Amino acid sequence: MTENTPSLPVVLSAAQPTGALTLGNYLGALRNWVTMQDDHDCLFCVVDLHALTVRQDPKVLNDRIFDLAAVYLACGIDPEKSDVFIQSHVPAHSELSWLLNTFTQMGELERMTQFKDKSKRHKNNINAGLFTYPVLMAADILLYGTNRVPVGEDQKQHLELARDIASRFNNLHGPVFNVPEPMIAKGGARVKDLQDPAKKMSKSAESDLAKIMLTDPAKLILKKFKKAVTDSEGVIRYDEQNQPGVANLLNIWYTTLGKTQEEALDHFSHNMYGKLKVETAEAVIEMMTPFQERFQALQNDRPYLEQVLAKGAQKARARAEIVMKKVQSALGLPLDQNRFGQ
Repeated sequence: MTENTPSLPVVLSAAQPTGALTLGNYLGALRNWVTMQDDHDCLFCVVDLHALTVRQDPKVLNDRIFDLAAVYLACGIDPEKSDVFIQSHVPAHSELSWLLNTFTQMGELERMTQFKDKSKRHKNNINAGLFTYPVLMAADILLYGTNRVPVGEDQKQHLELARDIASRFNNLHGPVFNVPEPMIAKGGARVKDLQDPAKKMSKSAESDLAKIMLTDPAKLILKKFKKAVTDSEGVIRYDEQNQPGVANLLNIWYTTLGKTQEEALDHFSHNMYGKLKVETAEAVIEMMTPFQERFQALQNDRPYLEQVLAKGAQKARARAEIVMKKVQSALGLPLDQNRFGQ
């Protein structure tokens, strides 16, 4: 834990540097990460090693790593309060991942739905890293004595595996790892695809009109919302089953403005879809403009980002060594005195 927050529960949050994030990422996760800093000991990691399971252009990947760090800071993550660092700058992530591989069953990894999905999408590159990806994720989590992990629906299975691995290790070697609990965000929005509101908004959506990217200019945001799918009922209700497009717009509007569903329904009681679309776009633009200005300034200040990430990695490495010493001792591996001291 950091010196400033010695008694707070430890939370690890991470994202892959695989392209610009969406409004869904912001409302569903990033905005909640910022508020967590007040009552948690937070680590925010750019998990660049995970991105390597898919072939990457080295120059593009390097730029995206720093862009994601800039997104973290532009959202309001404070490096004076929290550790912000790059996964590959803490070698213990890879080291612990190998050790945890020996506590993970093949059958457990074969059941991972993300492995099945990604194998279908990347049939020419079904590599071992794609298969053991969840073990590296477990190492990310367990390396820092993490108490809580913010998770979405697509990561619950991976967290359960991390919990199983930790419990299995502890049962054999004593209480080395904290067994982390899932952290369900309060007030986070489940933002849907603007063209197919049955799906969640995703940066991988084929249509650009389906997603609002955090770097989209105001005119483009307005255009995308104006073309958002609704229905022909002509009544504004919050009905996810029968009016998913309208419900999605309402959800975005009231979450962005910090209002309630009831306030949204009252505000849009005129039942005019056009106004709903435009006002939702305006609310998002107003929220995103300060973020975009901060992001651009940070993106243009690589030396500052490098300084923040170097400091964060130094703190993260020191924390990781505490756990690695316990793990190696428990397994009977001789301790490197140059590394761990007497």
